[in-house]
Amino acid sequence: MAGTKYAYVKKFELPDPLLPETYIVVRLDGHGFHRLSQDHDFTKPNDERALQLMDHAARDIMNEFKEVVLAFGESDEYSFLFRKSAAVYNRRHAKILSTITSLFTSSYVFNWARYFPETRLLYPPSFDGRVILYPSSQEVRDYFSWRQADTHINNLYNTTFWALVQQGGETTTQAHATLRGTVSKTKHEILFSRFGINYNKVSERYRKGSIVVREESSEEQDVSLNDDQCTNRLTESDDGASGVKEGRMNQPKARDTRKIKTSISVLHCDIIGKEFWDTRPWLLE
Repeated sequence: MAGTKYAYVKKFELPDPLLPETYIVVRLDGHGFHRLSQDHDFTKPNDERALQLMDHAARDIMNEFKEVVLAFGESDEYSFLFRKSAAVYNRRHAKILSTITSLFTSSYVFNWARYFPETRLLYPPSFDGRVILYPSSQEVRDYFSWRQADTHINNLYNTTFWALVQQGGETTTQAHATLRGTVSKTKHEILFSRFGINYNKVSERYRKGSIVVREESSEEQDVSLNDDQCTNRLTESDDGASGVKEGRMNQPKARDTRKIKTSISVLHCDIIGKEFWDTRPWLLE
């Protein structure tokens, strides 16, 4: 309590502000999720319910923190991008990281029964987190490109691995041995030639991950001009110089009639190419 003789202990707390005018990325990873997925019988190679639960927790983060403009998730991992000008918690490292991690974890537990109605949660799941700062938009784009490339590599391996086990009759040890040292082309060939699986037709959710994005759109507002104001505008457009002068003298100050609306969307698309970013310039402004 402030003002007591014990308040001096506050001085031992170290300041931990993050660098200003840098992009903040918070990445969370499931702690011990290999065991958790086994103990709760997750479908292999991908469990739709588990991925939807992760997406739900990510949306809860974005609903709570308006300065998070983008999130990317794969498997038991999620990354959150704060806009460059974010001032959340005065950019205190510990406060941002602990709150994001705890809210995501609590949402995951709270909504478990919604996605796994017949599977009792045997013990508390947990997530660890880290904060990374990036100085420019290029590093941010490269970061998310890296995570999506990782999604593709991991999912191609897992899809081939579990096809060998579930359909090919191999043990997990044999399947690992079969895939050791193979390149992407070989894995594609194994899937198609042995199991009739065209990997390019596997759900984009599994191949590309989940992109939770704060979308912006503008809608025109009704300005509700009276007859005189409308006349002034017509005069300005249709009459000569004197008409323009008269119209501008009587016309009220111009107002911006656009209103920006935001919504949160979950997408499963390419984030490596330019199109995603070029159509959403506000993400990196």
